[in-house]
Amino acid sequence: MRTKSTLLFMIAASLSTATLSQPCDDLSSITLLNVMIEKAELVGDGGFVPPTGGTNNSMIYQELPEFCRVSMLLTPSIDSDIHVELWLPTESWNGKYLAIGNGAFTGNIRHSGMAMPLSRGYATSSTDTGHLGNTASFALGHPEKVYDFGWRSVHEMAVASKAVIDAFYSEAPRYSYFTGCSAGGRQAMKEAQRFPDDFNGIVAGAPGLDWTGRAAAALRIETHLVSNPSAQLRQPDRELLYRTALDFCDATDGIQDGLIGNPAGCNFDPAVLQCDAENAGACLTEAQVNTAQMIYSSPINSRTGREITGLLPGSEIGWTDLGWTASARATGLDQYRYLVYEDESWAVDQFRFEFDISRAERKDDDTLNALSPDLFEFIEGGGKLIAYHGWADPQISPSNATQYYDRVAQVHRGRDNIHDSFRLFMAPGMGHCAGGPGPNSFDSLAALENWVEDDTAPDEIIAVHRTDGVVDRSRPLCPYPEVSVYNGSGSTDEAENFVCQRVNQ
Repeated sequence: MRTKSTLLFMIAASLSTATLSQPCDDLSSITLLNVMIEKAELVGDGGFVPPTGGTNNSMIYQELPEFCRVSMLLTPSIDSDIHVELWLPTESWNGKYLAIGNGAFTGNIRHSGMAMPLSRGYATSSTDTGHLGNTASFALGHPEKVYDFGWRSVHEMAVASKAVIDAFYSEAPRYSYFTGCSAGGRQAMKEAQRFPDDFNGIVAGAPGLDWTGRAAAALRIETHLVSNPSAQLRQPDRELLYRTALDFCDATDGIQDGLIGNPAGCNFDPAVLQCDAENAGACLTEAQVNTAQMIYSSPINSRTGREITGLLPGSEIGWTDLGWTASARATGLDQYRYLVYEDESWAVDQFRFEFDISRAERKDDDTLNALSPDLFEFIEGGGKLIAYHGWADPQISPSNATQYYDRVAQVHRGRDNIHDSFRLFMAPGMGHCAGGPGPNSFDSLAALENWVEDDTAPDEIIAVHRTDGVVDRSRPLCPYPEVSVYNGSGSTDEAENFVCQRVNQ
């Protein structure tokens, strides 16, 4: 007679093992269209060493199980040079595939991002998006490489990876997933919009879906501050702004907890800090107040008629002397230097907001931008999409995420028609992809798996904040436009004392 524990063991064993149709080394002989298997080698338990030879992330590799490491070169165009790595666990494969997204203009394989999924039993892959380095200089004279970076590399990686998985295990993955944040979030949205059959489930964190708009927003502020040094906000000024924004906005969600629950609905005007004869100490000059107002503002470009979103109250600690983060300004410069004007000598002081943003959008032509609200095929095919964004993000405006969600809901004739397929979770006090004073650590992948595989939709995702590795606050993240509401009793640092509700904004 079989006991319950015996049956559970047999089920677990059937899910965690697979018959390998051929040895790892033999994968080099696979023939796939526009794919060259450059190398296939077996890596023993804890034996992976990053090609750079660095040790910063060595600990995350030491516990990795044995896997087959496959290096591929993809050439979908005559000028393509897309490198991909696929890691295949030799034991305890969970029957799933997870692709990892990139960041900024990054041109490298994200080995550190592949470690987690491999340790959880996934076959996993990453791509350099078709170039080396973290600038957009690859684009000069290479339009096909721009397509590779914009959308083609992730799609081709998914197709090739699933083919090799099928060959190695004698079965295709039961579920395929993609997860990425920032530029990886842009890639995630691009997949849902352009290739709705590639993945069953997608996580899009802090998606840089308005790539050209973010570039323009960052350069608009930098151009102003470079030519007006006295208008710059130094670190003490930014800290003053942050504290004052908290004073004005913290309690608008019903509790005083050091977090701004809905910064988009807070009417904070930095003019309250403008110096006069009586407050010449902790205050801002008129020029500095104007800078803060510019950073918060979301101007309408008269040529495109489109709003270019600014940053929100609560993000000030992440600002820099020249406005947006250094990464936002660097990718913005690269966007115009290499992709819009194709001129290595183009400089920030040449930027003209009204003219250049429309030129950038015409030049992009839906290559990098991921703004299409058409998710009909993705939804009809049963796909599930979880997006998340920190309200205090200083690098990609969180308004991009909420505005995109609202457009999708409008095109699909209401939230009810997308709620079973697409949910957005906004995190109070969270910075760019992580960090910040708010709960910023959560398992979006587990929530996605439960949704895709068990049809258990995420009505909330529990997030935690840690100080020195110890959890000191938890809070439910709610599907937008719902927010977490304190139930009136118990600690405001414990998620169990909050519920997700829609409230009047």
